[in-house]
Amino acid sequence: MSALPKSGPARRVPGSRPDGAGGRARGLRRGRRAATGAALLTLALTASGCVTVHGEDAFVPTATRAEAARALKEFTGAYNAAARALDPALDEDVLAGPFGAITQDGLRSRRAGHPGGAPEAVPLEVSDVRYLIPRQRGWPRWFVADTDTNRDRDGVAGQDTRWFFVFTRSGPEAAWRATYLSILTPDEIPALREDGAGHPVPAPPGDLSARYVQYLKDGRGGRFAPGQHTTRWRADREKAANRPGWTTQYADEAAAGGAYRPWALRTKDGGRLVFFASRHYERRTAAPGVRITLPTGVKPLLKGAVKRSYTLEYTSNEAVVVPKSGPAVFLNRLQGVTGAQGG
Repeated sequence: MSALPKSGPARRVPGSRPDGAGGRARGLRRGRRAATGAALLTLALTASGCVTVHGEDAFVPTATRAEAARALKEFTGAYNAAARALDPALDEDVLAGPFGAITQDGLRSRRAGHPGGAPEAVPLEVSDVRYLIPRQRGWPRWFVADTDTNRDRDGVAGQDTRWFFVFTRSGPEAAWRATYLSILTPDEIPALREDGAGHPVPAPPGDLSARYVQYLKDGRGGRFAPGQHTTRWRADREKAANRPGWTTQYADEAAAGGAYRPWALRTKDGGRLVFFASRHYERRTAAPGVRITLPTGVKPLLKGAVKRSYTLEYTSNEAVVVPKSGPAVFLNRLQGVTGAQGG
């Protein structure tokens, strides 16, 4: 199979680096002796490694509950405004990462067919919120908002669902942004471990994005349990590869940098709940004489002219449970078209 085009660099949550203001001597009008003493004290503390600028070295909750609540409120307000207007500019400041890419390109695609927006769109409402705020050192920081919503009618087989939003913040001057969304039924939500202060315990997320990409390529390794997003997806791809009049080639790409960074929480049984992302490509080539019709919503994202083929780029965000021993089990995978290239 010929190589498929690769996407550009991952979108990153914008932010600024600490400016070091916390280490500057203050009170310059207090006299030379006071200023000299303050400078020497600052120098001594810096040399001993005891100075903390903006909390980089402190082991603290990644957000206060008030900060988390404010971030969720700002997100839902902007998200609903963008959904009504079908305007990605209205929520670009509260989104990033895979969820941001899926949402933003979805809005661009829909707006092409509905330039007047969607004033009838039902606003997303969240309630019964549980904030999962781990403790950590350094940046970036993150937390999870486990929410009930008014979208259960669109859930899995009419079941109750919980929407898990992962919010990240790249630095002390950056805004909180929603980077992942996972929709889980109550029986899919694992019990999480808490530390002595009642905070969920972060865990190493590992290299699941790269492992998943490799699994989709060769199916080996036993790293993922059988299911809709593993064995069945590979089987569906194989079946669709050679349909009458069409040839489809597949390629996959890990996505784990910047705002696509994975995150994980420790479960009570010693496993991990992991949120990660990946990109997937389909090159569809038509046989001579076959008329090419693009899938609905793709044309607004298309670059280049379609002659005999086109390539679709998908972005996925995944939620899996990795047990203490055994393969990872998929809980949810959200996917959207985030690019198209003619060929």
